[in-house]
Amino acid sequence: MIDVRPDRRAALGLLAGAAASGLGGCGRPDDGITRLSFWAMGNEATNVPRILPEFERLNPGIRVVVQALPWTAAHQKLLTAYAGDSLPDLSQVGNTWVSEMSAIGAISPTPRFASDLLTDQFPAVLETNRINGRVVGTPWYVDTRLIYYRSDLLERAGYDAVPQTWDGWKTAMHAVKRVAGPGNFAVLLPVNEFEQLLTFGLQGEEPLLRERDTRGNFSSASCIAALDFYKSLFDEGLAPVASSTQISNVWTEFERGYFSFYFSGPWTIGDFRNRLKPTTRWMTSGVPGPTGPGASAPGGSSLVVYRHSPRQEAAWKLVRYLSDPAVQARFNGITGNLPARESAWAAPAVADDPYIAAFKGQLSRAKAVPKVPEWERIVTEMQVVAERMVRGAVTPRAAAAEIDRRADRLLEKRRWMIERGRAV
Repeated sequence: MIDVRPDRRAALGLLAGAAASGLGGCGRPDDGITRLSFWAMGNEATNVPRILPEFERLNPGIRVVVQALPWTAAHQKLLTAYAGDSLPDLSQVGNTWVSEMSAIGAISPTPRFASDLLTDQFPAVLETNRINGRVVGTPWYVDTRLIYYRSDLLERAGYDAVPQTWDGWKTAMHAVKRVAGPGNFAVLLPVNEFEQLLTFGLQGEEPLLRERDTRGNFSSASCIAALDFYKSLFDEGLAPVASSTQISNVWTEFERGYFSFYFSGPWTIGDFRNRLKPTTRWMTSGVPGPTGPGASAPGGSSLVVYRHSPRQEAAWKLVRYLSDPAVQARFNGITGNLPARESAWAAPAVADDPYIAAFKGQLSRAKAVPKVPEWERIVTEMQVVAERMVRGAVTPRAAAAEIDRRADRLLEKRRWMIERGRAV
């Protein structure tokens, strides 16, 4: 995700005239039809038109105009549209963007008449949409990262399931590496990605930020333990010291046994089903923790209605429709996205999929990451420092101190605003 966070004044200065760029919401022409502008991204933008005819049949006075945005440009487009007063009526947003869009005053909080949409949700996912005690985004679909593994190689190594403690898992990884043969590893942890280390860091009871999320807390005992465990997987030859660009493609290397454990989200289910040979046996598992099943970061996308929209009632009708458990179950069948409403998981297409089962347990253990606009920049710095640690430049304790130093620098403005009573 692009990480640009201008305030409204800066955005206006840089992007004057954006209102004339064609990004704006749809008006209401004289035919009496309310036209809702809805921005969506990636796979969702491609497929959501397939489920909208039923909404328009149920709401004959409303038409939905979907504008597709690429994920790589969506964050910036939303900010430029805000600066130019040309946001749509509603849009899909990444969960990590909610706090930022709320901080600049762009989002309408969930109204009382739509409060029932906040029930039947995974708590950690809903928490990512709660800002200062008010829910401002409605989860649309959810995801989190867990472990994909070669069940055949794990069985040959003497295990019928992935051990759920760090020590047990590491022992199993050594056994799997021996079975896989020379030149192969146990787990892929690309050094240019932060998500795997973040997952380890979420296992401790101590938060990743402290003092009202104004300073890093990576030097806490639990975070240092996570850094130490992460580094040990490279030191013991269980993970290759490689970036994702050095892997030809994941499914080929997974299939040939170059690695047998792989962190990823639900989107990989379709990839593995379509690309792995039928003889390659694999399964999904929850994330191991220091002493038992571990946590992970909640992900996915939310639906937000923008404050400026004069079509609030119609926009919330669309949010309600897209949040209906039956509609979410149908959308899962089309896109593979995991439903945000827990009751939708009872639908046969979801409940009967063996690869999806582990995701529900993992989502129940998910922990919301800090809701500060600087968070994506902080975890990027964490990844940079962690790569230096993996390559032997610094110890885990020194790496933790350096991540704290970088986080504190990024959070300097937040501290300044809180000191003056301006932070949200």
